[in-house]
Amino acid sequence: MKKSAFKILNIATVCLAILTLSNCGSEEPGIIIDSTDSLVIENLKSGIMNGNLDKDFTLNSNQVYNLNNSFIVSPGATLTIPAGTKIEAKADGIAVYIAVLKGGKIDIQGTENNPVVMSSTDSKPGDWGGLTICGDATTTAGVNAEAEVGGFIYGGTDDADNSGSITYLVIKGTGAQINADSQYNGISLYAVGAETTIENVSVINGADDGLEFFGGTVSATNVYLENNEDDSVDWTEGWNGTVTNTYISHTASGFSTAFEGDKDNNNPKFINLTAISTVGGTGLQFKKTSGATITNIWLEGYEKNIDMKDGGDLENVIIDGAAASTTLDYKTGTKVDISTWTWKSVGL
Repeated sequence: MKKSAFKILNIATVCLAILTLSNCGSEEPGIIIDSTDSLVIENLKSGIMNGNLDKDFTLNSNQVYNLNNSFIVSPGATLTIPAGTKIEAKADGIAVYIAVLKGGKIDIQGTENNPVVMSSTDSKPGDWGGLTICGDATTTAGVNAEAEVGGFIYGGTDDADNSGSITYLVIKGTGAQINADSQYNGISLYAVGAETTIENVSVINGADDGLEFFGGTVSATNVYLENNEDDSVDWTEGWNGTVTNTYISHTASGFSTAFEGDKDNNNPKFINLTAISTVGGTGLQFKKTSGATITNIWLEGYEKNIDMKDGGDLENVIIDGAAASTTLDYKTGTKVDISTWTWKSVGL
């Protein structure tokens, strides 16, 4: 009897131990939780983006994720977003954004037929904060400068820095108001380096800039910008990358410019630029000593094509091999063909 009782006790002990891990003795399967997973990752597994990601994670393709607060990719971590993933941002202003810190990476793997979408439900300007990436490339703001967005640290000495890859991304409804003088952009690139890839990107209905470069050396290809209320493309702090194939559309009045360059001129380059307005406004504006080299330009519908706001030298702006003119209409180039850019306006 004692021996049998001992066996029964041992069996019960074993079952109890297994029960802790696998719900032994129950008709329902147990849920095994990896004790090494943080709450951030557990939330991601439930389709919620919130908090600081401190290790690599891949979202699910073709799933909708709810971005209901700030989501930050920490140094050393990579967030991978497969084709077809949709991120629905809560319309809660500056509290909601995605940021990749210096040393972190984002890998957006959209495709032509299945882009990645980040948007508020109604895509209204100012609904949320957009995407911010901080890198280690050079900027006239110096090493370890502090961004107006979130106070994030950016800038260094590595112009070949790599913050990841963005391919086929659509962003809508950004531009939340930070303070009286600042708003979030659709995509803010702080000292992002040349090894970062940006291709096939669309920013629509932003209350501030569509795409802004704060120093750095990153380039971009195939950029579509529609009805961003401040500047469609903005750069400052000595950015000197290249943007190839840019199409800007203005059908809502009250915007600032199609292009705005500010501060030091490190001669960024624009190849194949088309900007069309049905509501007038200013095309290209250059502040202080800023400038650019532009090849193949088509400006249409603007009341002012070239504005040297602070009396800067027109020689700083080279268009098709000659200094810019405030009197030319700049409709002698070839328009960027967006007839195949069917991905550019995909929504949630």
